[in-house]
Amino acid sequence: MVTFLPTRPGRLADVPSFERAIGGAESNVACVLAAAGHTTRWVSRVGADGFGDHLVETVGSYGVDVSFVRRDPARPTGVYFRTAGDRATDQHEVAYYRAGSAASAMSPAHVDLGAVRAGRVLHLSGITAALSGGCLELLRMLTAPGPCRRPVSFDVNYRPGLWRDPGGPEVLLELARRCELVFVGTDEAEAAWGVTGGPEAIRALLPEPSVLVVKEGARGATAFDGRPGRPAAGTSCPPGFGQSCLPQSLKDLGGPPGGTGGRSGTPQARANETRPRPATAPPAFQPAPTVDVVATVGAGDAFAAGFLSATLRGLPVRECLRHGHLTAAAALTVPGDLAAPPARGHADRLAALDDQAWGRLRLGPGWTQAEQATEEAITP
Repeated sequence: MVTFLPTRPGRLADVPSFERAIGGAESNVACVLAAAGHTTRWVSRVGADGFGDHLVETVGSYGVDVSFVRRDPARPTGVYFRTAGDRATDQHEVAYYRAGSAASAMSPAHVDLGAVRAGRVLHLSGITAALSGGCLELLRMLTAPGPCRRPVSFDVNYRPGLWRDPGGPEVLLELARRCELVFVGTDEAEAAWGVTGGPEAIRALLPEPSVLVVKEGARGATAFDGRPGRPAAGTSCPPGFGQSCLPQSLKDLGGPPGGTGGRSGTPQARANETRPRPATAPPAFQPAPTVDVVATVGAGDAFAAGFLSATLRGLPVRECLRHGHLTAAAALTVPGDLAAPPARGHADRLAALDDQAWGRLRLGPGWTQAEQATEEAITP
């Protein structure tokens, strides 16, 4: 979507003018990954209008392949407006105008599935699933079990206001259980599924993903890594997600692609089930650095991009979490949805800090530009 940011604080009713930018969960991740040096492709639909031109040109300017973005002559490009928000309370207004948009018309019939499946990893968002029946059908098809399917990264991104169907939380649970890498916040898990026991309780509800990343806001994030090892030599499975593109736990779920995989009961009841799982590494927790926050919008997408970038590079989970935090900090210190990530070498140096030095980090606006900064230059 095209996003409009206010030129000064205040209610939407009072703000006289806005500055144009871009936003969107999957496109944000693609842009940040491209800026971090990865080859990325964004597959979507936008209107055959000026806002669509702006979106395609801007996303492409990050180095993202936009050649498979389709233009819809009958539907407009989605837009949204938001207020600046209050830094102390994070209170802000958001007005979405995306009903009937070109993106909401995505479906298996309107997307080049070959282009979607060509990458090493496919990243999807629960926001897209909420847009329409066609979008949900597309996500169910892309996450369905199949022979050596490409690994799927899925950000739950629960947005209650987008779900007209009260079954939205169950749909998100269904999709998450079919993916290899899942991102979810503790606040989302509580709002969607009633899970209040923290990361361990969320893992009990979602034992299937090879890697589950549970975000706890400013406190930090926990990763549960159930990968048995690197792919065997000669396989076509992308590295970083274990011996099979489709974990055995996912193959054994059963149930139709459109269902919930054969498990019954409420999400909270399922979180209390005891299900045997293969022995895995203990969960890894990494605290978030202290950040002088300008705006929180886009931070979750940036975290996912940072974690994905480090995973694609084969870095240990501890470093993946830290790269997620650092990339999120870049987004938190700018007013819009997108921010240039820190240079790879700069981020690698910070991610390699010992625990004490990492705990002293404080990152403010402009910190990503200090590529040669020492630890002392960016700490209190």
